[in-house]
Amino acid sequence: MLPLFALALNGCGENPVHDEAALIELGNYLFFDQRLSGDGSISCATCHDPNHGWADGSPLSQTYPASDGFRNSKSLINVSSRTVFYWDGAYSGSDPSEPTAEMITGKLFLNMHDYLLTERMKQVPEYVALFERALGAEPSFDGVIQSLVAFQTTLTTGDELESLESASVQRGRDLFGGKAQCSTCHSGVRMTDALAHSTGVPENPIIFQDPLRHTAYRVYLKEHEVEDYMTIGQDVGRFAVTKNELDRGAFITPDLRQVADTAPFMHNGVFSTLQEVVRFYDERGEGLGLTPTEMTDVVSFLENLSRAMPEISDMPSPAYQVSAEWLEVSN
Repeated sequence: MLPLFALALNGCGENPVHDEAALIELGNYLFFDQRLSGDGSISCATCHDPNHGWADGSPLSQTYPASDGFRNSKSLINVSSRTVFYWDGAYSGSDPSEPTAEMITGKLFLNMHDYLLTERMKQVPEYVALFERALGAEPSFDGVIQSLVAFQTTLTTGDELESLESASVQRGRDLFGGKAQCSTCHSGVRMTDALAHSTGVPENPIIFQDPLRHTAYRVYLKEHEVEDYMTIGQDVGRFAVTKNELDRGAFITPDLRQVADTAPFMHNGVFSTLQEVVRFYDERGEGLGLTPTEMTDVVSFLENLSRAMPEISDMPSPAYQVSAEWLEVSN
């Protein structure tokens, strides 16, 4: 059904899946549980909110308290078919458990230690029961990752496009693949070539004006061993991963499926509307020469790429419960 993530269900954890429905239910609970963060203040849903197209509706993401994000949160819709993760392409889609684990343990994300998380799960009877049903084992960090990966396979809208029901959408489709040159990078089922490009997107000045975001960016550069990390005044993009000068300022082409639900846009959230995005590409370089009506038609086509999103419950976090016989139970 969802090949990349399906492989991960058997590869990212120590235990085989006993009950896939229970595994997905466990992942659903965990996705909304703030106890996955070090201080219990944020969850996966903080940056991937179903009410904002499984992104967060903000130009720049939130991070663990005492820092703030310097990139836009990507939507998780159709993430199970993604072949590369993060704006800088740090992870390939061959093992989705890796970015999922980093989102939990990374100091700029949930900042949680795997041992501590495991012990927290063991104190919640509902989680103990779900782990047993899903994996036939007690709570473990590997099991947490397996369940979150499984849950994300449900965040899909399918591959088929909506019918081109209006003349504007039809014209926009033709422009998308022709005069507007969008399909040069936005191709395939998910409308992305999954490659990094430098397109001249303007910097978001807030990143360097806000001390918390500025600090977070410097930490990111240092962790990626980027030379002169204290003096760089722009987002270097994929260069931080590859150290290839051709990748400086380049970012992975985003998926366009569901794009109308995931504003703001670009790696730094610098554009608030699809109209701004289309105008930027029309005006950059020597310009494409799109008329106002043509730009409206392209936007109509982009909006038509969205479908009804899956209805996922915001699961209430089950409560801690210490056994009355805790002194007699071996740990």
